[in-house]
Amino acid sequence: MSGDPTSFALARIVLREISLALVEPFRISSGVTSQRRILLVEVIDGGGLSGWGECVAGEEPTYSPETIDTAWLAIRRWIAPRILGMAWDHPRQVWPLLQPGFRGHRMAKAAVEMACWDLAARRAGRPLAELLGGERKEVATGISIGIQSSVGELVERAQAAVDAGYRKVKMKIEPGNDFEFLRAVRAALGSEAALMADANSAYTLDDSDHLAAFDQFDLLMIEQPLGRQDLLRHAQLQRRLATPLCLDESITSVQRAADMIELDAGRVVNIKPGRVGGFTPSLEIHRLCRAASVPVWCGGMLESGVGRGHNVSLASLPGFTLPGDLSPSSRYWRRDIVEQEWTMDAEGLVAVRWDRAGCGGDIDPRRLAETTVRTETLRCNTG
Repeated sequence: MSGDPTSFALARIVLREISLALVEPFRISSGVTSQRRILLVEVIDGGGLSGWGECVAGEEPTYSPETIDTAWLAIRRWIAPRILGMAWDHPRQVWPLLQPGFRGHRMAKAAVEMACWDLAARRAGRPLAELLGGERKEVATGISIGIQSSVGELVERAQAAVDAGYRKVKMKIEPGNDFEFLRAVRAALGSEAALMADANSAYTLDDSDHLAAFDQFDLLMIEQPLGRQDLLRHAQLQRRLATPLCLDESITSVQRAADMIELDAGRVVNIKPGRVGGFTPSLEIHRLCRAASVPVWCGGMLESGVGRGHNVSLASLPGFTLPGDLSPSSRYWRRDIVEQEWTMDAEGLVAVRWDRAGCGGDIDPRRLAETTVRTETLRCNTG
């Protein structure tokens, strides 16, 4: 491997929307996803070398205010003009360029910023995990199971996940599909199974007594039970619960993570780089949480193999002590868009690809062509 990244500038940014059908519909409290529209971002330097990023925004503004279409517009109108043609020595210099006078649009910013990290790693001939400061050769993997139509279905899926080797089973919940479901899974899998629940903001503080009853199930955590803006109410709820709260949607910046820690509004953080704006803020949140002894893990957003490569690289950092939502490609896609699909071994581990430069998710050109539904190339002076 060669040394640190050297100065370079972007000559082009190519936006591609691809369409991937899920193996099965994925249901959470805010809706059901059967088909993924995914925005891929390719950043290209003057020599023609590419780096890849993936925007995690959905079709509708349910998980966050952003969508694939708002992200496309934001990249074309405001992000590309700020970074095309500008030289930098390290990809962490990209994030500050996207902040002044430019609020929000974190998922759009992340897609481009993370692509720049991938390009820098490829230029340096280094794995992205190494450039980020990662250490692990393998990362522990959990599974996220969508809301099921019956208790029996959830128990069957949770048991199959444990049998397959997954280190953590996350169950999506909502009012009316929670207590009996969790009780049945705990009874079926026993006390040793690592279980957690994810509400995606489906509850209010009025549900405190109901949520406190989950303590009997000895869950690793309850993820984001209340609204995404509600740090104060999460703090009030955490005082009622023995089970740690994990914040996801609420943590959109380093400052929000610091506020969570100060208020004791949660005791675990799910770091999704696409949600917080990219790798640079992710690394700062990781540093902050590690200093405060707050465990973190890397969540997923139904990414293709490109986004999964980014997440696996980030999860190799030392503070990621809990299994992430890093399921193999086959969990979601009949055929991923990367040449070497992501796999998990029988011990629930995904290998970090230390043997290649970049994120480890090299694009399969034929598969990319098959799934692409629109493209746009942005060059210097594109407004």
